[in-house]
Amino acid sequence: MHYSLKLFPGAAPRLAIILVTALGLSTGGNSALAATPDTAPPELKNALSQIDAAANRRDVQGVMQLYSPNFSNSDGLNRQNMEKALGQLWQRYPQLQYRTSLESWERDRTGAILAVTVTQITGTQAIDGRDWTFNSTIRSRQRLENQKIARQEILAERTQLTSGEKPPNVEIKLPETVRAGQDFTFDAVVREPLGDDVLVGAALQESITAQGYLNPTQVQLEPLAAGGIFKQGRAPNNAGKYWISAVLVRADGMTIVTQRLQVEGTARPTRQQNRPSNPRTRPTREQNRPSGGAS
Repeated sequence: MHYSLKLFPGAAPRLAIILVTALGLSTGGNSALAATPDTAPPELKNALSQIDAAANRRDVQGVMQLYSPNFSNSDGLNRQNMEKALGQLWQRYPQLQYRTSLESWERDRTGAILAVTVTQITGTQAIDGRDWTFNSTIRSRQRLENQKIARQEILAERTQLTSGEKPPNVEIKLPETVRAGQDFTFDAVVREPLGDDVLVGAALQESITAQGYLNPTQVQLEPLAAGGIFKQGRAPNNAGKYWISAVLVRADGMTIVTQRLQVEGTARPTRQQNRPSNPRTRPTREQNRPSGGAS
């Protein structure tokens, strides 16, 4: 038996990434030369403080004042589509809170500030009659030129949404980075005993693009024989960025967990690989393979 579930826009990682784009500060730089947060220049500290404050009062224009007209993001966002997305999302999700901390910083030869930050996004929101608890941690790296954010790269990300009286307590096992063509495992394990509860779920894999940020996702949930989802996947043969998600549902709760997977490099051709490559990660035919994906 299959169960259809349409995730609302932003239920997976899109919400977190669009919001953290307005909060993290970073790009490039040699981490070996990076300085500690306590030595950060006033303009960097002020920018972090202003962005957090503007985000927590849902002030889109206040946030965007700190962005360069030529701002770009590693996921394909620019200043225009980020501003539009922020307005739409904060209208729908007004209860989220943001806290950004500086991990390291440095100046490059041009005088631009390069900084790595970690942003925590938390909150509870009622959506379509259901209360959701949101918790996301995103590490990013940006470039600050003339006190404006010019460039951003998302380095790592984990987002969890839960709903219901007893949502499954899920532990995710997935590497943050793999080489092109490399095998990897994806496990989403429910930590508490299920007893007589029926557990249904699905695994999702989505390419990260600017166009995909606000699109809802249609998934097909299947009964799970074991206490979670267990997959063996193979990365594509070319570099790319993906959201890998697990959706787990029991009678009294639901949990959605998403982690970013970065595929690096290009796979070396082998006799087994001399065929057209799949642009998406492809789970092998093991137990609990999802029957649906992004729509």
